[in-house]
Amino acid sequence: MILVLESLITCPQCGTMAIETIPKDACLFFYRCRGCGDTLRPLPGDCCVFCSYGTVRCQPKQVEKVDRGDSARH
Repeated sequence: MILVLESLITCPQCGTMAIETIPKDACLFFYRCRGCGDTLRPLPGDCCVFCSYGTVRCQPKQVEKVDRGDSARH
């Protein structure tokens, strides 16, 4: 199984995008936007900012998706 280690996070407030490294075996609950400085938090039902605002979900969710045989991002 190959895990994706980077995700493009997009700020919902200002649209700033940044490539960030996804932590191993952990979720990122807070992320400060490089553009506007807003602190992003996960949306209801998501475990971390990568799952809410990233192009790639966190590593625990990537593993869960493979274990389920799910091909969809969410």
